[in-house]
Amino acid sequence: MCLAVPGKITSIREDDPPEVRRGKVDFGGIQKEICLAYTPEAQVGDYVLVHVGFAMNVLDEAEANKVFETLREIEALGQELTAGEPAP
Repeated sequence: MCLAVPGKITSIREDDPPEVRRGKVDFGGIQKEICLAYTPEAQVGDYVLVHVGFAMNVLDEAEANKVFETLREIEALGQELTAGEPAP
């Protein structure tokens, strides 16, 4: 199973050729440099879906927010499930 996470592009390195285009992406306060070569249309302020350091596609903000909400629900469910377990 693969997991891709949405993030917001905060900057793009303009000196990179298109095949190695890179940018900084914000993942809820954590910024990582990722490869934008597969998303040449991506611009600063866009949301991208990132898998293993590569932006796979551009998302609109509403779609990114749906993914964020789903991830919060999964986290809450995990906390509920482990709340009743005895400590190791």
